[in-house]
Amino acid sequence: MSALLIILAAIAILIVGYVFYGSWLAKQWGVDPNRKTPAQTMEDGVDYVAAPPAVLMGHHFSSIAGAGPINGPIQASVFGWVPVFLWCVFGGIFFGGLQDFGSLFASIRNDGKSVGEIIRTSIGERAKRLFIIFALLVLILVIASFVNVVAGTFLTAPDEAGNVAFGFVTNPNNNQATAMISLLFILLAVCYGVLTNRFGVKTGTATAIGIVGIIAIVALGLNVGFAMSRTAWIVLIGVYIAIASLLPVWIMLQPRDYLSSFLLYAMMAIALCGIVYSAFSGSAKFQLPAYTGWSNATGTLFPALFITVACGACSGFHSLIATGTSSKQLDAEAHAKPIGYGSMLIESALGVISLIAVGMISTGYTADLGSPATAFANGISAMFHGNPVIAALLTLAVSVFALTSLDSATRLSRFMFSELFLKEGEATWKDAKGLRKCITHPLVGTLVMVVIGCILGGLSLSQIWGLFGAANQLLAGIALLAVCSWLGSVGKNNKMFYFPMAFMLVATETSLIMTIFKKCGMIGAGTAAWGDWFQLIFALAMSVLAIILVVEAVGALGKQRKARA
Repeated sequence: MSALLIILAAIAILIVGYVFYGSWLAKQWGVDPNRKTPAQTMEDGVDYVAAPPAVLMGHHFSSIAGAGPINGPIQASVFGWVPVFLWCVFGGIFFGGLQDFGSLFASIRNDGKSVGEIIRTSIGERAKRLFIIFALLVLILVIASFVNVVAGTFLTAPDEAGNVAFGFVTNPNNNQATAMISLLFILLAVCYGVLTNRFGVKTGTATAIGIVGIIAIVALGLNVGFAMSRTAWIVLIGVYIAIASLLPVWIMLQPRDYLSSFLLYAMMAIALCGIVYSAFSGSAKFQLPAYTGWSNATGTLFPALFITVACGACSGFHSLIATGTSSKQLDAEAHAKPIGYGSMLIESALGVISLIAVGMISTGYTADLGSPATAFANGISAMFHGNPVIAALLTLAVSVFALTSLDSATRLSRFMFSELFLKEGEATWKDAKGLRKCITHPLVGTLVMVVIGCILGGLSLSQIWGLFGAANQLLAGIALLAVCSWLGSVGKNNKMFYFPMAFMLVATETSLIMTIFKKCGMIGAGTAAWGDWFQLIFALAMSVLAIILVVEAVGALGKQRKARA
């Protein structure tokens, strides 16, 4: 089937899903456009700040996307395009979109609190603390993984003498240019935030200025780059994400993610134009087979496909974004559907585009294609007869989003670290007493998570990324379980959650158990490195925590059913 027909089918199905299933969900849950949101009732100028819908859409979309919908579908392409297409499209509509929309809605009905607090109100205090511990383990993996990815993207290779350049460089390579553009993006975001929130510049005018600024910094970065060693980049990234986590959202988070979203929109527009152009010009042909078989080097289709695709169909990290930052900025409940549900479906479309991109240069993803981001850029540029400028710009755009997801993850970890030690009735660290007041201080949680994440990220452990996939999808199953329990506790229809949450929990537990058996086998044979022990311990911890949470939630759902009988 041609690439054009594949993307048209995906877009058509996703639009139908948004219009009909998304609207049905909103009706079932009682989304009220006239009800005030936490951003209005709890406004504090730091975390609770109402944002225009377009700005919040940009933040939410940029934060949940990152490089996930590009990496996952491309790596899963070894199973053929049909399984990946079906999971991206229908998984996005009935799994990922359900989780994202449901998590956002549940959070705004619980004062913008995280999934952990939603669990407390519907399941219990112990379940809340177990979930937060689980989520913090996942966030450590997120921070470590993306610190490693971003530092690698910025890294300048040493010369023949082993020396690494430091400072500004002319005629930069892609890594040096990406580093410079990313640094300038931070300054541009601060300028945008000050213009809109302190000088009252309207969103439309500020957006036009921001887009001009993006063009300017990209042009500058392609001509003047910045170079440092890997260790120096890790330290700088750690300092940046720590500061970004503590600053008011209007200074950094909102504007940076909003402006970054335009790079993602432009990237998708270029890709769509390339698909149309190649269909009529024959500049590139779609080579992926429909189906390659049940198993390959990646593993068996179940559970590997549903773990690997991740953000292109369903991702637990999305629930943390929805309940950690987006719910605190939502200006009206009516915006929950386009931001929560719509963003996920756009991401599913990007997942299908990524699948098409790799199909333009190969019959399936292999290591010799470079990183998935490189394969994506080369695949899209192949549609334009291999235009090198398009390939470079797409690589830069993908790299920007790894840093976007990183600073959002750090802010989330700050919220959840404090929630772990707060008692019922204590809204913030200021309400805590004694030692807990110190532990729950935002600075403490930020430093703990950033230091641990940067140390692990600095080790360049491939095991971290391998664990992240299963942990992320297990988090999705638990988030679905949490929202399902909460909806049941407030008397709303939650039956649409039963199959998605059961499926995600079974798939991810299966993957973790397979990892545990594999690592135990390596340990028994005496071939395990310490990284294998790391994977085994993390996999065991997450698997046990998830099982305990499921048992607690099933008990709560049973009590709800009896109460309604």
